[in-house]
Amino acid sequence: QVQLVESGGGLVQVGGSLRLSCAASGLPFRDAAMGWFRRAPGKEREFVASISWNGGNTYYGDYVKGRFTISSGNAKNTVYLQMTSLTPGDTAVYYCAAANVAFAFSGHYEYDYWGQGNQVTVAS
Repeated sequence: QVQLVESGGGLVQVGGSLRLSCAASGLPFRDAAMGWFRRAPGKEREFVASISWNGGNTYYGDYVKGRFTISSGNAKNTVYLQMTSLTPGDTAVYYCAAANVAFAFSGHYEYDYWGQGNQVTVAS
């Protein structure tokens, strides 16, 4: 059974930081590119960041560049999203995703499995 378990969301003040974690298990492929997406109320799902299967390459959405950092954990198919300088515009449900490719970009169709989502709320 494939599971992507996210953790680390919550409520933070403007300018604060949060770190999201995602651990994937049961994937039917050995090496996975991982990504983060988010969906704010009333908006479409949007790409946040992705990382290659070996952690060597990263890619970011324009609105998070310089503020968010995606990284791989020591455990296989584990990924983190460090978020800094948070604004109310970052309030959303954040989703972790895994893709059966070496590196995936911003298209949600590139990803094969998704987590259940984790709420991040930035209070002004």
